[in-house]
Amino acid sequence: MNASAWQMLLEGAWTTVWISAVSIAIGVLAGLVIALIRLARIPIVDQLLVLYISVARATPLVTLALFIFLSAPDLGLDFNRSVAGILALTLNTTAFNAEIWRSAFRNFSREQREAAMATGMTPWITFRRIMLPQMVITSLPGLINEMSFLIKGSPAIAVIGIVDLTRVTNRISAVTYEPLPPILVAGALYMMVIGCLIWLQRIFERRANRLAM
Repeated sequence: MNASAWQMLLEGAWTTVWISAVSIAIGVLAGLVIALIRLARIPIVDQLLVLYISVARATPLVTLALFIFLSAPDLGLDFNRSVAGILALTLNTTAFNAEIWRSAFRNFSREQREAAMATGMTPWITFRRIMLPQMVITSLPGLINEMSFLIKGSPAIAVIGIVDLTRVTNRISAVTYEPLPPILVAGALYMMVIGCLIWLQRIFERRANRLAM
């Protein structure tokens, strides 16, 4: 591969990273909010959220990206490709993250909540100082796994014209008629990105364990 091919691969990798990063950041926070709302068991709202989670988890990313990008003009929305791609990835990962957070909430020790309330802590302080730090630690493996799946599933947004890492690989292969080198490089880049996530997870867990000691 020549210098131009390497530049195209790096640009495609950057597109994959920044779109995935934005979707992950929004998805983790939105998933936490949805989990909190579901725990409140608000009539109708809870049923709507269950429906959203079920549909989002069952819909392939390719289908979701196409639906958002093609239906937006009919709804009077002017989405460019990047916004449509981020929205598709976010809707998908939020549904999975919501279930991860909800599981952490339900498995949290009731004794700890009762002890915190007995000391005079308000529900908000109990959540922020007692529950959330522990829930982040217990949810971290599941959240990191979901982030990894999202990054590996991000090539689906190429269907709406986003030039991500996988699409760049296909373009280089079509021009050079040598598909193996760009595919190997793309695979290595994906592994590096996901490896960084796992490395950050280990650092966070080590620091959390030190604070807990």
